[in-house]
Amino acid sequence: MVAAFVRRWAAMRRSAAAAGVVAALTVARTASAHGPVPSVPPDPLNLVFGWTIEPAVLLPLAAAAIAWVRIVRRIDRAHPSNPVPRRRTASFLAGLAVIAVALMSGIDTYDTTLFSIHMVQHLLLTLVAAPLIALGAPITTLLRVASPEVRRRVILPILHSRVMRVLSFPVVAWIAFAAVMWGTHFSPLFDASLENPVVHDFEHALYLAAGLLFWWPAVGVDPSPWRMSHPVRAMYVFLQMPQNTFLAVTILSSTVPLYHHYATLVRTWGPTALGDQQVAGGVMWIGGDVLFLAAMAAILAGWMTHEKRQEAAVDRRLDAERAAIRVREAKLAERLATEREGR
Repeated sequence: MVAAFVRRWAAMRRSAAAAGVVAALTVARTASAHGPVPSVPPDPLNLVFGWTIEPAVLLPLAAAAIAWVRIVRRIDRAHPSNPVPRRRTASFLAGLAVIAVALMSGIDTYDTTLFSIHMVQHLLLTLVAAPLIALGAPITTLLRVASPEVRRRVILPILHSRVMRVLSFPVVAWIAFAAVMWGTHFSPLFDASLENPVVHDFEHALYLAAGLLFWWPAVGVDPSPWRMSHPVRAMYVFLQMPQNTFLAVTILSSTVPLYHHYATLVRTWGPTALGDQQVAGGVMWIGGDVLFLAAMAAILAGWMTHEKRQEAAVDRRLDAERAAIRVREAKLAERLATEREGR
């Protein structure tokens, strides 16, 4: 009996050990798939100062900033009477800085752990960085620095190509932006981006590209095959706000976690997956509406400035015409006086 008990006990120990190995491997696979989970919850300090240098992000951003500064200096030296406006350089460099904040600060540390932080990251890319870069007028700057041969053979053919005409058409750009937002949030791509760094980087590039495409006609600084008046630009941006709100409310009102990654993530702090998802919906709703309203206010302010400039130009033209009329009247009066004296 003792021997049977010993054999049973040994078998139980082997089974327990095997189960432990299987559990450990399962946990390891889960942790590897989900990525590292920070040991502490996010706070203003670690979000602002918790930077991680990513060469794949830092090097392109640094190269773009250095290239921009050199190009602007070259244009300013060649055209001292018509330099690149400083506000364009400030906008472009600020856009690059926002991308760096979104992809290398503490926000990036928590983006695969909290959906709410991930939503902040997406808003920064689509509604802050993209319009700032568009306001920098990179196409105009490139046209000014390029040689006539490069402009004629490379840049202008691309700008006037059929593909560019289709992509830059405001209706297409508007639909593409909305499709990217809905398609990424309600497709396997979102979960895949949380599990695979390459897919995650692709998603970020997709958001930035869709944002640039959307804001290009709205900003209206660079040349485009399609030009919109300021009232149409304001309406164009305004109509994007309801769909953003509807998407946010859809996420906010869901009664179950939408993404398997966040639902199965193990962390010892913070809200539940559903609570975090509701916060993310609120961030998208309120944050998105605030940014869209700010953009519309900027467009309306630009509209008023444009109208004032047009009025000033009309006034200058009328003043010049009146001055010319007075000169002609004076000459006519002088000629008549001369004729009378001759008689």
